[in-house]
Amino acid sequence: MDERDTAAILPDVDDELNAPSTDDETTGNKEEADATVPTSRSVRPPLRCSLPVSVEPVLFLSMFSLALQAPLSTQYLWDRISEDLGYNGSERAECSNGSVPPDPLQTEVETLTAHWNLYISLGGFSLGLLVVPFLGSWSDLVGRRPVLIIPNIGLALQALVYILVMYLKLPVVYFLVGRLLSGLSGDFNAILAGCFAYVADTSDRRSRTFRVAILEACLGLSGMLASIIGGQWRRAQGYINPFWLALATNLASALYAYLFVHESVRPDPSAKLLTSRHHKAAWHLFSTGGTTSEMGGRLHRSKLWLYTLCFFVVVTVHMGSRELFVLYELSSPLCWGPALIGYGSAAQHLAYLSSLLGLKIMQRCLEDSWVAVVGLASNIIGLVVVSIADTTQLMFTGYGLCFLSMAATPVLRSKLSKLVGPSEQGVLFACVACVESLCFLVGSGVFNSLYPATLHYMKGFPFLFAAIILLIPAGIIGLLQCLDRRRDHRDATAS
Repeated sequence: MDERDTAAILPDVDDELNAPSTDDETTGNKEEADATVPTSRSVRPPLRCSLPVSVEPVLFLSMFSLALQAPLSTQYLWDRISEDLGYNGSERAECSNGSVPPDPLQTEVETLTAHWNLYISLGGFSLGLLVVPFLGSWSDLVGRRPVLIIPNIGLALQALVYILVMYLKLPVVYFLVGRLLSGLSGDFNAILAGCFAYVADTSDRRSRTFRVAILEACLGLSGMLASIIGGQWRRAQGYINPFWLALATNLASALYAYLFVHESVRPDPSAKLLTSRHHKAAWHLFSTGGTTSEMGGRLHRSKLWLYTLCFFVVVTVHMGSRELFVLYELSSPLCWGPALIGYGSAAQHLAYLSSLLGLKIMQRCLEDSWVAVVGLASNIIGLVVVSIADTTQLMFTGYGLCFLSMAATPVLRSKLSKLVGPSEQGVLFACVACVESLCFLVGSGVFNSLYPATLHYMKGFPFLFAAIILLIPAGIIGLLQCLDRRRDHRDATAS
């Protein structure tokens, strides 16, 4: 008997208590009941981590490794391609002089680096797009810990391949081999799926948005530290030693998950990884609205799709534009060195922490939807400033204006989680992880192609484009909130 069959014979009252609501806010006795009952699978024992933290260190260490590698690998590609083409433009005095016409050789280096970033990203994330749904849905049956361990081992193998490329001066195409190994193991998106599903397993509806925001703050804190350390370390000792640290942190993350993370799902020994059941569960969730679709009918299913679309657009902008920041900073008129690039990357990741604080404050007087809209407005304004930045001061001003830019994603994850039943949390976050993989693919493809194509007339156009398309999720979230408020007012008036 599988878990779904077991869940079907449990008392109806348990399902009634755990049933999610299509609205974000509930009142009276229902709110108190939801706040005290974790939305975990009905067959899941109430396992709680005895430590003050659960999966936060796993996400922190994994993100530290990723944030340490990402800007350094782009800089390494820039240096290797520059060396092959005989370009040393960053050392020229006129590099920061905006009146000097762009060097054709610099444009070629920028274009090749952007294209190699695209190829490497596409290789890894295309495999992850296939593997992550299997791992995410599989974790709903066998537990979250395997999905936290396996991808970290794959990321460690990727770091090892990168080290070999640097030691032996191998062609940069071998970077693609490392990304493929990581993609086969689920990549970082599988870790995200496991961690957020774990939080959904062990949190109640009232606290879930903030718990998700804490996880995202872990992303920001680790990314900020890794960016500062990576920039200074690369300037002092080159590229190889920081990648050894990335390798060690991935192994430490896997070891922590194995030793200390308490399982939140009762494992099913008969569960299989390679089965069509995982994709069928995902199809059922989005085609019918899941087991709770009868509560809201077509509107319920529409909200599931619309919030997923908003999440897709927001994450695509975040990931796509982030890959261009290093290129934008390396070239004229900014011409930043490793230290400034590290500080710039740290400023980007600081938005995770400031968004967490802002979300906590704004939740006192605003509903979650309006918190997300404010976060998107902050992101839009910051990207517009970055698009015209031609000095270091203006660039950091753009980063500063993005201080609430990460407030939207935890709200959207929480909204999606509240739209599905307790037995569908794992399937949902498998789908969200799949969407994130698609975001990496689309973001890398669009922005790495758009950047070299617009160099000649507006270097910052991709950031302006990103700001414009963020108006789409802001409008959708605001519209859905207004419709919910109108429906609640109509129901209250009718009663």
